[in-house]
Amino acid sequence: MTNWTTFGRGAAVSAIALSMAGVAMAQVTTSAVRGAVTDDDGQAVSGALITITDPSTGLTRTATTNQTGLYSIRNLPVSSGYVVTVTSSEFQGQFIEDVGLNLGDATQVDFTLTNDGEARQETIVVTASVSDLAPTAAGPSATFGLETLQRAPAINRNITDVLRLDPRIYVDESRGDINAVQCGGKNSRFNSLTVDGIRMNDNFGLNSNGYPTERIPFSYDAIEQVAVELAPFDVQYGGFSACNINAVTKSGTNEFHGYLFGDYTNDGLRADSLEGDDITTGEYDETRYGFGVGGPIIKDKLFFFAAYEKLDGVNLFDRGAIGSGAVNEVNITQAEVDEIRNIAMELYGYDPGTIPSSADNSDEKILVKLDWNISNDHRASFTYNWNDGFNIAQSDGDSDELEFSNHLYERGAELTSYAGSLYSDWTDNFSTEVRLAYSELDNRQISVGGTDFGEITIETDDVDVYLGGDDSRQANKLYYETLSLALKGYYTTGNHNFSFGYEREALDVFNMFVQHVETEIDFDGNPSSGGAFDDAIENFRLGIADNVNYNNSPTGDPNNAAADWGYEINTLYAQDEIDFGNGIVVIGGLRYDWYTTDDAPETNADFLADYGFTNGETLDGEGLLQPRLGFEWDFSDNLDLRGGVGLYSGGNPNVWLSNTYSANNVLQFGSDGGAFGLENGVTSLFDIDYGLCEDGVPTGPGYCVPQDMIDAVAAGEGSNFEINYLDPNFEIPSELKFAFGGTYYADAPGLGGEYVLSGDILYTVAQDSAVWIRGDLEQTGTTTVDGREYPTYSSVREAAFVLTNAKEDAKSLLVSGSISKSYDFGLDWALGYAYTDAEDVHPMTSSVAFSNYVNRAFGDPQDVSASTSDYNTKHRFTALTNYERAFFGDNMTTFSAFGQAVSGRPYSVVYGGSANGISGFNPYLEGNPYLAAGAERNGEEGSWWGKVDIKLEQEFPGFLDHKASGFIVVDNFTNLLNDEWGVLREPGFPAVCAVDDFQAGDCESRQGDASRYEIRFGLRYEF
Repeated sequence: MTNWTTFGRGAAVSAIALSMAGVAMAQVTTSAVRGAVTDDDGQAVSGALITITDPSTGLTRTATTNQTGLYSIRNLPVSSGYVVTVTSSEFQGQFIEDVGLNLGDATQVDFTLTNDGEARQETIVVTASVSDLAPTAAGPSATFGLETLQRAPAINRNITDVLRLDPRIYVDESRGDINAVQCGGKNSRFNSLTVDGIRMNDNFGLNSNGYPTERIPFSYDAIEQVAVELAPFDVQYGGFSACNINAVTKSGTNEFHGYLFGDYTNDGLRADSLEGDDITTGEYDETRYGFGVGGPIIKDKLFFFAAYEKLDGVNLFDRGAIGSGAVNEVNITQAEVDEIRNIAMELYGYDPGTIPSSADNSDEKILVKLDWNISNDHRASFTYNWNDGFNIAQSDGDSDELEFSNHLYERGAELTSYAGSLYSDWTDNFSTEVRLAYSELDNRQISVGGTDFGEITIETDDVDVYLGGDDSRQANKLYYETLSLALKGYYTTGNHNFSFGYEREALDVFNMFVQHVETEIDFDGNPSSGGAFDDAIENFRLGIADNVNYNNSPTGDPNNAAADWGYEINTLYAQDEIDFGNGIVVIGGLRYDWYTTDDAPETNADFLADYGFTNGETLDGEGLLQPRLGFEWDFSDNLDLRGGVGLYSGGNPNVWLSNTYSANNVLQFGSDGGAFGLENGVTSLFDIDYGLCEDGVPTGPGYCVPQDMIDAVAAGEGSNFEINYLDPNFEIPSELKFAFGGTYYADAPGLGGEYVLSGDILYTVAQDSAVWIRGDLEQTGTTTVDGREYPTYSSVREAAFVLTNAKEDAKSLLVSGSISKSYDFGLDWALGYAYTDAEDVHPMTSSVAFSNYVNRAFGDPQDVSASTSDYNTKHRFTALTNYERAFFGDNMTTFSAFGQAVSGRPYSVVYGGSANGISGFNPYLEGNPYLAAGAERNGEEGSWWGKVDIKLEQEFPGFLDHKASGFIVVDNFTNLLNDEWGVLREPGFPAVCAVDDFQAGDCESRQGDASRYEIRFGLRYEF
């Protein structure tokens, strides 16, 4: 385990042996203390009274050592100021101050007592401090304390700014505020996030950032500690297969305390050139501000903490026409863009907006926490959290695409959550925890230009130009509720610590997702593809379409096509943690998860007739047994070892299951304009009848729907989309993880004292990975191109996508190491490195089955074999340094810097255009990413990227004894020094490169948000 709160370990004194060898406890809000009490001869001292007290709240807990001299105190709040005392009628007592407890860790404090006759009634102070130790845990993990959270150059005010300090955790900074967390080369959708015991995952699976909301759903300053676990061997961990992120919020104390803050940036504090190219950014101002306050309601009994935060921000966009000064200029002239806009306004009666450079966004958060010390044996806590925010997002953001502003959309969500916990110690040996939590999410995806005009694409030779409402946001609404219950028990006897429990999480979903409700219309410039002229803009002028699509409920109301469903995940677990003495702790247990539901997708009669089973399969009754075994070994005073093996499951996005409820050709139907002569240049869209026109709009394409297509959908006829169904033999996906690691405290007097070295090896095997493939295809032959053989298929059943399992395992290796040092004069530093070789079978990048199927490289579209993961970061180096000194009285000056160097994103070399002659029934795949001859999926590696971020903060006196400070944060300080440094280049989406572009070395484009420096100034006041 890496503890980024401190980097050193103080020397132990003879009276007490201190270590932190905590078995990670669970997705919980608490910590624990355990240890052994012996005499000078090493014999166990039974009946000694252990008392732990938090002076800031008056919380006091006690335990008595058993016959083997062991004790354990659980369910303790995270804090850094505990006092641990041992007293005995036969020995001299001892106590230690400033004991820090880490989230999810059991801090071990071992006392050695002396019998000094009359002096045994006294209690002596032990000067060594547990908070100076670097703790270990059974699996690879990291804990970030309050000091790290405050010091780090966290320009986004997001825990991802801190998680990235660990070299094993890569945060994708290429897409604005998304900041997806990729643990060990895994898809961020397979992570789990809990805050004060309540899951704040993206339970539906729409967001790449892993949050249910657009940004971190709670105030950054409200966090006391955050931990990330890649392989915790405690069976209480679940609901993820990549990593678990667990945070606990601050609490009130007996003294009132709080803070105010604000920071600011604008377009003048952002890079205006990259690699010698001038960059044009629209004028903007961005501000953030907030406050927090905590204190007693009833001293020593009842406490509160509340935090508020608000962002008035901006989204920046990278693309523009030739000569526009955009970060990425696409291959279209401003004159062509103006011509498209004029045609839209004059002939279609629609104003598409402008080519955007920036757009305003907003975010607001409130957190309230109550803590109640009911008695020395019982305490309770309650947390309320609310967040509402939005971004203005690109719908089609590749480097060969350009959007007018009305084609952008507002991605927003309102989250409300409540969590209550009761912690009880019934005896010295038996403790319980009861937790009840509820959350609701109201998600919105609204086109900037409204939903009264459909999506139109003008496909010029090099660039696709979009206007109107994005086709996926024309009828899009998501609301879900989550109710969870946890019942946990802990029992200690002898050297055994037993844990057992039952948990239940119920999810109830309303998901309306109907594409093309207002139509999707494409205009191509290739006559063989339907254009009357070899000019897409001219075909747009004439209304000669290449493609027209319309989907809806037969009733004409897309609400009737919504998926309204839910399910429950139930969990039982039990484990034993055995302390063998001599620093050896072994944990072993079993966890069983199973699904229940009463909701099933509507059965499609045609599907049932073709396949012989219903498309209404569910996960009802499916389960997975997950054994875990881990160990910790304090091998010597300087070396701690850890390791284990365990099976994990969870994090699979529910949006994939939701597709099976909505895409069944019962609730909604699709119609293709080709059946009515509206494609391939047969009929102008200005010469047909329309319906479903909203009041006050022109009757015609875009604003209205062709009447023939309306009639076909109403009758349930036409060229419908593919049914989505769950494989009747679907198995719950899982990951088998093997881990081994250690931490070594190297005493090097000639090099300045003690260094902390840590290393871990994590090997994982992904079993039964979830994939989308076609369910109706049978291979009929092969075709050979450039010496490579490609399969061809025929559709022999009702067209369908099936959510099924890959039969080939995907394997991953993660090797990491770090070295850190702290000095008495205020300097500390840490260096880290991680090597990752991660595989997946499908990247599963999207929320829609069709998109998951096509947005990848393949030689066979039905292929589900393993290859390098889309999310693999082979090499990652990190460096962190902090320096703190009082240059002006007792006012501290703090400087922090974080740097990273990262190997490039993997990508595939593919055929472009018409797939170089590959034919056969490969639906929708013409022009999609077929692997070129000799190429492998993700066989190429992109450009390295490196940057340094810095923060400088200066304290100055406030009122009374308060402190104020001013700070400056520079993101990508390297780019500020030189506009050719810190520039991130990546392939587009999907991560492929056409053969011709690969040979020309033109596979990557600049990612403006990550490449350009940004400066923020701020003020903070603490009391």
